[in-house]
Amino acid sequence: MQTYTYVSKGKFELMEKPKPVLTHERDAVVKVTLASICSSDLHIKHGSVPRAVPGITVGHEMVGIVESVGSAVTHVKPGDRVTVNVETFCGECFFCKKGYVNNCTDENGGWALGCRIDGGQAEYVRVPFADQGLNKIPEGVTDRQALLVGDVLATGYWAARISEITEEDIVLIIGAGPTGICTLLSVMLKNPKCIIMCEKDENRIHFINEHYPEVLTVSPEECFDFVQDHSDHGGADVVLEVAGAESTFRLAWECARPNATVTVVALYDKAQVLPLPDMYGKNLTFKTGGVDGCDCEETLKLIAEGKINTEPLITHTYPLSRIEEAYELFENKRDGVIKVAVEC
Repeated sequence: MQTYTYVSKGKFELMEKPKPVLTHERDAVVKVTLASICSSDLHIKHGSVPRAVPGITVGHEMVGIVESVGSAVTHVKPGDRVTVNVETFCGECFFCKKGYVNNCTDENGGWALGCRIDGGQAEYVRVPFADQGLNKIPEGVTDRQALLVGDVLATGYWAARISEITEEDIVLIIGAGPTGICTLLSVMLKNPKCIIMCEKDENRIHFINEHYPEVLTVSPEECFDFVQDHSDHGGADVVLEVAGAESTFRLAWECARPNATVTVVALYDKAQVLPLPDMYGKNLTFKTGGVDGCDCEETLKLIAEGKINTEPLITHTYPLSRIEEAYELFENKRDGVIKVAVEC
């Protein structure tokens, strides 16, 4: 089968590999119908994910049809249309039972697909712990509508949930990339008083203004003053940092009012510094970490009910045979790209 594989730092390659087979009673093999490219794939390509294993097939955002299941799998069966969770988790350890599935203590736990084991930018993928990692797509929901459920929508929904947003809040989201927009869609479900999106890319600003006209937009250079002008208490009540740069990390806590919540959603290329003397007295609450992708069934229900629509984010579609072109487009942010769907 065709796969897009991490060969070495800076090099991915389309190559043939054997079709995966069941190796454990809790496995499933899924025929991938649609996959997507994530910024985390670019982090792997450029060597900023040390745990990524050269030789693995990349891709951790996909939907498909169950091809076969192990003897212990009970929640899905061959023929089911499913989303695939970015997280691999056993469902039985201390952290899984608490809902912190990103911290699963099993040797395959956490971000495994497309990082430590073969992922889904391929014709087929083996999914460990299939009962936890696969969610059936409701009748009437298309592959394109469900494509982002297992990763960027899971991230945005998780970030909005842990931020404890109320209807009285002014919410600032920094970064209007795919995860930022999924965060926006999840924040909108909370009906806050005001949502401000900070973004430097004019195409992304245009996308937000076109699709979500009720959301205020601002550039990073003007963000601090803009937030001050729209706040009665010296800053935003909740800030979600989804951009992942040193400048945006600082902007996040600077734009927060005293006693605000700052939720860090981004994956950074390098360590960030907490300048505690500068922020002394702001009494901020920071919430950080990787996505706990345990709400996929809920987000699929919201999609089926018409309350979340991520399909507009899919701006380009390529066949797997042209995935190198898709990566070039996505990495260089050409042609107004937000997300790319790859037909496998």
